Parts: sequence; C-alpha cells; structure tokens
Amino acid sequence: MFVAAAVCPCPPMLLPEVAVGAAPELDPLREACDKALGELLAAKPDLVWVVGPGPEHRLFDRGGVGGFQGYGVDVSVGLGERAAGETLPPALAVGGWLLERAGWDGPARALAVPDYLEWPLCRENGAELRDSAERVALLVLGEGSARRTVKAPGYLDERAEPFDTAVAAGLAAGQLPKVDAELAFELMASGRAPWQVLAGAAGSDEQPVASARLLYDDAPYGVGYFVAYWSSGF
Repeated sequence: MFVAAAVCPCPPMLLPEVAVGAAPELDPLREACDKALGELLAAKPDLVWVVGPGPEHRLFDRGGVGGFQGYGVDVSVGLGERAAGETLPPALAVGGWLLERAGWDGPARALAVPDYLEWPLCRENGAELRDSAERVALLVLGEGSARRTVKAPGYLDERAEPFDTAVAAGLAAGQLPKVDAELAFELMASGRAPWQVLAGAAGSDEQPVASARLLYDDAPYGVGYFVAYWSSGF
C-alpha cells in the first residue's frame, strides 16, 4: 500500500562537499528536502523505494552502492543491502545520500527509469512498487526543465516555465496526470518518467492523494527544482 512520497531534485550539488563554495546557495533546497524526507519517514513505511532517472530501465531489488568521486570528492553512499556490483546511477546515488542524511536504516530498493519510458509502463511500475510491501513510501527524484534561462544547460526555451508551472501545480494539488513525454524530452526535464511512476503508485492520475504540499519551487541555475510531500492519509 502506498503511504507517502517525497519528491526531490537530484543535482550532485545537493551535497555540500560537491558544491563547495556555492553550497550556501542551495541551503533552502536542502532544508526543503530534509523536511520532505522527515515527513516521509514519519509515515512509518516498511519499505522505501528510490525512483529516479537513469540510462536504462533497471531494478535494484537489493539496493546498491554509489559515489561522487567523479566530482572530486571521496563520498560513497549505500542503499538497502548495498548489493555488491550494483552501481547506482548518479540520481539514485543522490537519493541514497538523502536517505542516509535523513537517518533511514530500514529496507530500501531502487528503480531507474529512462526518459523514453512510456506512460503506461511507468504507471504499471508504480502499481508494482505500491504492492511490494504493506506500507510503501517513495523517494522520487528528478528535475523540471533545464531550459528556464539563457544560462541554463539547454539555453532558454519559452515553453519551459509554463511546463514547470504545470508540474508544480500538480505536485501541490497531489494529482499528476499524464505528462507530455515528447515535450519533457525537448525541455530536458529528467523528472517526467519518475513522476509518472509516482502517479501510478499513488493513483494520482485518477484522483488526488489525501494530502499534498509543495515545499520548494525554483530554478536557481535555470533548471526547475521541486520538493513536495504526498501522503495517502494511512
């Protein structure tokens, strides 16, 4: 049964060790993520699924390990059983870091979803995660458009802000209907597939969840970052 979800972005700069001098700029974002994770753990899940973008559709059913050595810092993270040989993609490694930071030491698994994963399969994946334990929580990672400003990674696209505004409204309302996959790809929105998995787990394409709060909505580097918390009320 789905009980709660935290939605967070997954830039490696969330780690102060990676951000270095720029770390204070993202303090409000970290605080929002900490709040969302705190409420997620307060829902007392039996199992936490970390869902985020990855290069391939892959299940980490015993967890895995990840690190940030590629960013010049000696920081490693683990998820679940820290299964040897199961290397988490960067987004899921950020998720592992967020869970460790929140103090979660219970069962955790992960699902990587590529940007080409179609809505019906995303929804099916979400339903499968929902039924994987008596009380299931999701940490859902991903970002909005990376084309919000001229200095953004994808440069400015006038469609980016309306797209992100619609996503933020859906997260605030606790209801995420089908998101246009082609538009999300063009706008470099890495969160589209993970959000759709969340919609499948929570059934939010059909009706809103019992409680939803948008805790952060900004684009500090020209990339849409959202933090939200959803609860089923159970």
